Amino acid sequence: MIRINLLPHREEKRKARRQQFFALSGLIVLMAGLIALLVHSVISGRIDAQQAKNDFLKAEIAKLDKDIDEIKRLKEQIAALLSRKQVIESLQANRSEVVVLLNELAKQVPDGVYLKGVKQTGTKINLIGYAQSNARISNLMRNLEASPLLEQPTLVESKRVLQANRTVNEFNLNVVVTRAKPEDKKATEQKPAAAGATPAQTGQPAQAAPVQPAPGQVGQPAQPAPSAPAGKKS
Repeated sequence: MIRINLLPHREEKRKARRQQFFALSGLIVLMAGLIALLVHSVISGRIDAQQAKNDFLKAEIAKLDKDIDEIKRLKEQIAALLSRKQVIESLQANRSEVVVLLNELAKQVPDGVYLKGVKQTGTKINLIGYAQSNARISNLMRNLEASPLLEQPTLVESKRVLQANRTVNEFNLNVVVTRAKPEDKKATEQKPAAAGATPAQTGQPAQAAPVQPAPGQVGQPAQPAPSAPAGKKS
């Protein structure tokens, strides 16, 4: 017997395939949503971690900036203290320079020359005075050039003027002070100390003076007494 199915099976198949499509599409959308949520959470976590690192680095950079400012301030203070120390050392080293300079000028000024003004600016000294003639000025410049403390005498001006009803030469010259270096000063100070030191101070044993044996001692022949001249009786 032949059976004929009169039900709309094609429509049911289409409906089943449509339902499968919708179910598969929904599953795919759900999977995509889950994947997007997972990726978003991972990226957000990494962004938060990087932001935390950035905040930490900013805080550390701010601390380092404060430390750098403090170091700069300390360096400025150290530089100022070193500058003051150098000034004090310079003043300490050259405190007797004025006395020595005046003494040296008094030694080097020849007869017929006298000074009316001495001005020092650093190592440069300006001398103003009167001389009987230009030869006296030349003699003064030669003395200053030969001085161990002064050098490079330079004549600025020399003119004839009337002073106390007498015609003299007014001169203006510059000279440079030769300042000894600290090493030279130390060597100069150590030389007199070494020259005047005793053997006990230098750590060397003292040498005994040679002893001359007296006549008649062992190893030395006794000298005979002088005999009376022949032909004379006592």
